[in-house]
Amino acid sequence: MSSVAGIQQAATRASQSVQIEPVTDPKGVMEVIEFPFKLYKNDHNWVPPFIEERRDFLDPKKNPFYEHGKVQLFLARRHGEVVGTIGAAINYSHNTVHNEKAGAFGYFETIDDQEVASVLLRAAEEWVRAEGMTIIRGPMTFSLNDECTLLVSGDDDPPVAMMTYNPLYYAGLIEAAGYQKAMDFYAYLGDLDERLHNAPPKVFHAAEKAAARRGITVRKGRMSEFNKEAEIIRSVMNQAWSKNWGFVPLTDHEVEHLGKNLKQLVDPDLVLIAETSDGKPVGISLTLPDVNQALKRAGGGHMFPFGLLKYLWYAKINRKINRVRLVLMGVVEDYRMLGIDAIFYVQTARIALSKGYYHLEGSWILETNTMMNRIIERLGGRRYKTYRIYEKNV
Repeated sequence: MSSVAGIQQAATRASQSVQIEPVTDPKGVMEVIEFPFKLYKNDHNWVPPFIEERRDFLDPKKNPFYEHGKVQLFLARRHGEVVGTIGAAINYSHNTVHNEKAGAFGYFETIDDQEVASVLLRAAEEWVRAEGMTIIRGPMTFSLNDECTLLVSGDDDPPVAMMTYNPLYYAGLIEAAGYQKAMDFYAYLGDLDERLHNAPPKVFHAAEKAAARRGITVRKGRMSEFNKEAEIIRSVMNQAWSKNWGFVPLTDHEVEHLGKNLKQLVDPDLVLIAETSDGKPVGISLTLPDVNQALKRAGGGHMFPFGLLKYLWYAKINRKINRVRLVLMGVVEDYRMLGIDAIFYVQTARIALSKGYYHLEGSWILETNTMMNRIIERLGGRRYKTYRIYEKNV
């Protein structure tokens, strides 16, 4: 008997009314993708994704995660109807970097029912244990480099680009299944006019002078050299984030894949790179327009024949995007404490305002990143959402 079949039988025995079903074909994958459209149909803050994008993400031939990872999806049914989904994954790169035997769960969606949630989580736990893992974390799909974390507070606003969203009852369901907090992540929201007003001029000018003394300048991104700029971002990320909780360096194929997906979203004026006098990159800041504002209006679903056209109408023509998300900011360790991060913040706010963006979300920030949290709050950012990764020994 295969491990997946054993998990299915064990979960079925544990529940009289809920059956767990491993996904083994494209039809099952589509059921996983389409279930949230049913679950969230009356939730005005949910942003429906494009089905084709979700399908590509779960395609081993198109997602480079599968080059160093393994995934198994599950469906939960009650009386034949899908009532929940989950994915179990192993990121072998993470386990090599952090010397762990860790699995992950993601694609966790469920009705408000503890029995359903427990059966789903148990299936993921048993699958990663059968693969030799000793701990499971989540939600993440399927690493910290992709969409991850559970929203635990701040569900009264739609999520911004590339951030997760879920009913707040998920936290109670997961905790009742024996999970504990591994790490919290914060999202900050600020009015850009206020951020500029609250930015202490003396601090900003002192930062500029300190950076200038070290021969450091900050420039905008260059779309004409997109691949080169993407490699710079990866290099700085791998240096600046190397000691961050859960960080795993991106592979060449992951950078290529991410760059391809972001190319249509990036505003090069909101990509800032700090360099030394000899051209060595030492810091990066990446801010994206909140395309979720356009995607929500377009309604998601299938891209063709009209979904993509609706999205482009709201994003590019009848511009309905007035918010940006500060996605990445990092400075190589030897060049910290020079105020480069303050320069990034202020320049980003000035540029975004000049382009018609009025609000900025900074996300996500580790709860343990005390310095970054203090800087954002000092510049007027208001913590308005909290996200969480849970863990459990298996």
